[in-house]
Amino acid sequence: MVRDVTPSPPWRVLADGTRRAAATDGPSRRRLLLQVGAAVVVVIVAVVGASLLLARQIAEREAVSAAAQVSDLLAESVVQGALDDDLLSADPVAAAAARARVRDVVGDRVLSSAALVRVKLWTSDGRIVYSDEDRLVGRSYPLEAEELEALDSPRLEAEVTDLTRPENELERDQGKLLEVYRPVWTPSGQPLLFETYTRYSQVSNRTGQLWSSFAGLLASSLLLLVVLLVPVIWALLDRLRRSQDQREALLQDAVDASARERQRIAARLHDGVVQELVAASYSVAAAAQEAERDRATPMAHRLEQAAATVRGSIAGLRSLLVDIYPPSLSSAGLATAVGDLAGAARSHGLTLDLRLPGPGEESGLDTTGERLVFQVAQETVRNAVAHADARSLAVHLRYDERSVQLEVVDDGAGFDSTVAQEAAEHGHFGLRLLPDLARDGGAHLFLSTAPGSGTRWLLEVPRS
Repeated sequence: MVRDVTPSPPWRVLADGTRRAAATDGPSRRRLLLQVGAAVVVVIVAVVGASLLLARQIAEREAVSAAAQVSDLLAESVVQGALDDDLLSADPVAAAAARARVRDVVGDRVLSSAALVRVKLWTSDGRIVYSDEDRLVGRSYPLEAEELEALDSPRLEAEVTDLTRPENELERDQGKLLEVYRPVWTPSGQPLLFETYTRYSQVSNRTGQLWSSFAGLLASSLLLLVVLLVPVIWALLDRLRRSQDQREALLQDAVDASARERQRIAARLHDGVVQELVAASYSVAAAAQEAERDRATPMAHRLEQAAATVRGSIAGLRSLLVDIYPPSLSSAGLATAVGDLAGAARSHGLTLDLRLPGPGEESGLDTTGERLVFQVAQETVRNAVAHADARSLAVHLRYDERSVQLEVVDDGAGFDSTVAQEAAEHGHFGLRLLPDLARDGGAHLFLSTAPGSGTRWLLEVPRS
């Protein structure tokens, strides 16, 4: 009998009956699709955000360029032909007449656009010789370096108006403006700086039109890309699922092949070496009896020792056969298989307390459940024999209406179950084996142990 231990160490739950999803189940197709979809959305948002920001900048540059081209066209086709050398005359009457001719052309063909709010003509020394605002005519302001460069190296320039400058005092109530300037020439070739001021709202409106067109094209293109990616992603997930199914099938084939090979080895050992050793033990025992009758006592003693050695080898081989493959599990039932397994502990010198259900009682478990019970019994008995330094072992198998219960108790050294569980959680296979087996089978597994207090295992497998 297993000696009583007082106080008994508390039970620790290693498996709570919640069936663990198989490791080979693989990721859910829906979860993968959601993950891929989320990644696609993040990429699309990032791409769309960056693209739309860049598109807005490009659209604004295009709108500014378009406004500048309008002013350039007005200067070339309208204002240039209306200029007269008298604009630069010191004679006030002649200069006024020249300005009047420019005013008529500018008023009819330039300022007819509501977007244009101011027109100026500058000399190279910064004097305004014409403006639609009469108060500006005759005033002088120093030209900026960019404006002087546009006169020296004729080109078209556009920039946002700095309304803080003195020459822009009369435009400050117009809001944000875009100024465009370029050189024009009088009939005698005198350069003047032609400058227009356009409401920036026109640029903003044009920017919005260009940007919305680009944004619509980009969004529709990305949406089409997503639509085209969906069947591709679905096909990849389907291929992943088929690959997972193939791996599961290969794993099951490997397990089945291992079971068949173990069965083949066990059968060959049982029908070959074990039977030959049994025959040899009978022969040696018979020879020992014959030597005893012939009064050859020393020879009879040696033959009896040899027969005992052979019988011990037979018992060891039979225990090994039970470990390799339990033939009684499928043929004689769970109780017989557990009894055969526990009986092997006697060959190691342990005192055995074996309690099994009565003859004819069915476990009510399917093949998987019975193999779970046998595997837990096999592992716990093996640990008690090989590692616990125990003197006695108790193996109790019980059937009730709701479950099959296996209890294995030894009086060995025991161990710290807390440390053992922490080690199991960090991946130690030997300590993970029994909890993993129980979780895979949806069973309850309890452990009660402490250093010097023996070890007690309790397995409960629900009946179907």
